[in-house]
Amino acid sequence: MQYDVIVIGSGPGGYVAAIRSAQLGLKTACIEKYATYGGTCLNVGCIPSKALLDSSEHFYNAGHTFQSHGINLKDLKVDIAQMMKRKTEVVQKNTAGISFLFKKNKIDAYQGMGSFKDKNTIVITAADGKTQEITGKNVIIATGSKPSSLPFIKIDKKRIITSTEALTLTEVPKHLVLIGGGVIGLELGSVYARLGAKVSVIEFMDGIIPTMDKALGKELQKVLSKQGMEFYLGHKVTGATVKGKEVTVTFDSPQGEKKELKGDYCLVAVGRVAYTDSLGLDKIGITVEERGRKITVNDHMETSVKGVYAIGDVVRGAMLAHKAEDEGTYVAETIAGQKPHINYNLIPGVVYTWPEVAAVGQTEEQLKAAGIKYKSGSFPFRASGRAVASGDMDGFVKVLADEATDEILGVHMIGPRTADMIAEAVCAMEFRASAEDVTRMSHAHPTYTEAMREACLAATANRPIHI
Repeated sequence: MQYDVIVIGSGPGGYVAAIRSAQLGLKTACIEKYATYGGTCLNVGCIPSKALLDSSEHFYNAGHTFQSHGINLKDLKVDIAQMMKRKTEVVQKNTAGISFLFKKNKIDAYQGMGSFKDKNTIVITAADGKTQEITGKNVIIATGSKPSSLPFIKIDKKRIITSTEALTLTEVPKHLVLIGGGVIGLELGSVYARLGAKVSVIEFMDGIIPTMDKALGKELQKVLSKQGMEFYLGHKVTGATVKGKEVTVTFDSPQGEKKELKGDYCLVAVGRVAYTDSLGLDKIGITVEERGRKITVNDHMETSVKGVYAIGDVVRGAMLAHKAEDEGTYVAETIAGQKPHINYNLIPGVVYTWPEVAAVGQTEEQLKAAGIKYKSGSFPFRASGRAVASGDMDGFVKVLADEATDEILGVHMIGPRTADMIAEAVCAMEFRASAEDVTRMSHAHPTYTEAMREACLAATANRPIHI
């Protein structure tokens, strides 16, 4: 078969690239090695983790906040089997949706491992070993990533696990030792902490979510500590061993003191590595970076081989589903002869704990390092009427604006529904809005988004209304 575009991988980047290509009139194929579409995000990442986060939040609130609302319950217990069953159903609905969209857009979908024979020919190897070949004028590599580990730790997928196995546990851990204080680890750690597990977080850096504004990490640690999680910051893990149903994790303190924690599960969440194995990249002259195994691309997402593109987790930048989606659209439109753009500075980052954490643009640390003079304005959710009504008073919104022009340079939020609220900040910054611009936009009352307006008032003229 001859195609205009062949996409290898059906995750958020891959399926969006395929759909957009088809919308633009390009004959398109998409190859997926697994039995279901959607990649890591839909199958073992974003979607199932959010399903468990929602379920565990309901359970936590039933036991901790319902009584204040006049709702009295007793004998609460976790049905982990039903919780996992619901999670699986959520995943199935989403993956079935991708199949529907492929059919709707007349995309030819292939099951099997795709690899290069040459730059225009892809060999598809099915699970039973049978092969077939298809050819295309353009190929988009969208194979995503997989969990990484530490070289001295062996993942047995039973007691020492990755995020993938953490989504399918058949019991609530008694003590979950979490290696890594980043987004993935904290989200899954908070799931099991809400369900009653003791969760201990060991993080090499001096703060959690270290790539985000430091104020967010400090506030999130404070809130998660109130929920029962404990933190060992600036500690270096040295090993993890299993004996029966017990895992022993050894680590060094910042002062060099030897420590250990014993638990029934150890979740290794130290990042992800690009999945570029078995693609046959060497056959077409593409090499990958030694660290992270990422593919080098130019400003148009094209590799060193003309007509071969790469997007999402296999290229530079943050490993985010929505970044991959934007890049998938970008490449499809580039192939079709359009002139799309992506502003990487305005791709938001989100942590789906509760409270949620969301940010876009520059952090205070980045602005200071660059010598950019800025103004900062914050507004706490405890002063929000909507947050007081819902009982979600932890957190704040912080707006950073240029000292001279008042243009918004960064927005950093921790609080209720900030994953949704951050879109207002992205929109404002995409249009180069000043903090004053946002203050003059009407915000419905009472809503959480009023905190964004108040933070802008604090930044632009130090005149918030409600504090």
